[in-house]
Amino acid sequence: MSKIVQRLLTFFIGIPLVMFIVWVPFCNHLVLNCAILITSIISTIELYAMIQKKTPLLSKTLLIIFSSLLNIGSYLLILFHKNFDYINWLFIIFVLILLALEVFTHKTFEDSITRLCGSIFTVFYAGYLFTFLIRLTQYEQATLIVALFLFSTFICDSIAWLFGVTMGKNNKGLVAASPNKSVAGFIGGFAGAIASCYAFWLLFNLKMDLPFMDKVPYKPLLLGLASAASCIVGDLTESVIKRSSEVKDSGAIIPGRGGILDSIDSIVFHAPVFSIVFYFLYNPVIA
Repeated sequence: MSKIVQRLLTFFIGIPLVMFIVWVPFCNHLVLNCAILITSIISTIELYAMIQKKTPLLSKTLLIIFSSLLNIGSYLLILFHKNFDYINWLFIIFVLILLALEVFTHKTFEDSITRLCGSIFTVFYAGYLFTFLIRLTQYEQATLIVALFLFSTFICDSIAWLFGVTMGKNNKGLVAASPNKSVAGFIGGFAGAIASCYAFWLLFNLKMDLPFMDKVPYKPLLLGLASAASCIVGDLTESVIKRSSEVKDSGAIIPGRGGILDSIDSIVFHAPVFSIVFYFLYNPVIA
């Protein structure tokens, strides 16, 4: 089976499955949050394996626990209607613990900077950034907001891939981090993200008159631009990590895609950008 066929099968099976999970609102989207937690744990394991190829790290078990607690804590804050500042403080505490461990558990320190930077980055990238996706479930109409987030991500990635495959043969090499990425792919990604935000806006606002997004037409454009930029940079960021680690894929868990991080690299980077931009554009109401 060719990689393109595997990728298409993953697309047509995986996306409906993810959207089904999003549409289960039971107990503040417990099913979705469990899926996010599992994804974060696998991402931590994959990222740890890649970074450790080039630099020593602190305990894998500890980093997995820290990433997990950030996501579990985020869900509990939503469940009990508490402020998300606690998660920021928890992340800082975890960083301080890692610093203290480096001080007291090693006798030589020639690798301390790289060990600390790699360990903190692992918790940040595969743990803390995921909390911004969980934060979207705190709002009224969280189902639609999360669906918009995922829809814009999937469409940006898919249209970028389609444009790159069909029209990107002679315009590759724009970004050194991923020479196979083409100008056509970047254009397709921006077009797809903007179109998805406008389509969502038209369907769920103008046609159904939901108090989800207001009727100001330039806001979907800004949200689409931010979504496209963050999805594209997220994809390139993981490419840089893989190139630095000298690996082709982060894993082999998903046919035609590689590892979990290979499939959600755009989501990881997009989550905080979307969360922040959506908040300032629409000031959503907390449930």
